[in-house]
Amino acid sequence: MAKKQQKFYVVWKGIKPGIYRTWAECQQQIKGVVGAYFKAFPNEEQAKVAFRGNMWNYLGDKGNKKVNAKTAGVSAGIIWDSWSVDAACSGNPGVMEYQGVNTGTGRQLFHGGPYPDATNNIGEFLALVHALAMLKQIGKKTPVYSDSRTAMAWVKKRRAKTQLKETSRNKKVFELIDRAETWLKNNRWDMPILKWDTATWGEIPADFGRK
Repeated sequence: MAKKQQKFYVVWKGIKPGIYRTWAECQQQIKGVVGAYFKAFPNEEQAKVAFRGNMWNYLGDKGNKKVNAKTAGVSAGIIWDSWSVDAACSGNPGVMEYQGVNTGTGRQLFHGGPYPDATNNIGEFLALVHALAMLKQIGKKTPVYSDSRTAMAWVKKRRAKTQLKETSRNKKVFELIDRAETWLKNNRWDMPILKWDTATWGEIPADFGRK
C-alpha cells in the first residue's frame, strides 16, 4: 500500500485558528465548535497561503457547499465517539480492501486486504461485520457509521447477497463472507449501525481518498 501523504490542516474558525500537521491536532481545535471551518492541504506552503486568505475561496459558497467532514467544515449531528468503516475497490470486480477508523481521531482500528476479484459492496459488508465483532469482543456499544445502504441491508438480513461468482483467485474473499454470515447468524449486537450522511458531511472518515 502506498504511504499516506502528509497533509496540513488550516483551521480558520475553531478553538485556536492556525495550521496543524495532523488530523488529530486539527480535530482538537474544531470538535464541539459550532460553525468551525477547516480544510486539509497537500503541503505547508498552500496551507500558509490559504490561512492568510479568504476561507470561502477554499470552502466554496457558504450556503451551497459539499465538503469532506475531515478536511473542510463541521456539520452538526456527527457522533464523534464512534467508529467509521469503508471499502475501496479498483474495478468491479477488482482489488478490494477495507478499514475501520475512530471517527473522531481518524486512527485506524483495523484493515483487511487487498483481495483480488472482489467488489466494493463486499468490502463494505466485511468492514461493518468486522467492526461489530471487534466491539462485541471488547464489550463496547460504540456506534458504527457506514456510508453503504447495501452493506447495512446485508447485515440486517445476515446475508451478503452478492452476484459475484467464486473463483480460485477470490476464494479467500468468499471464506471471509462465510465467516461474516456465520457470525451474524450466531450473535446479537447492541451497538447502533448509523448511516453516514455523505451529502451533508462529505466523505466518511474511513474513506481511502481515491476518488
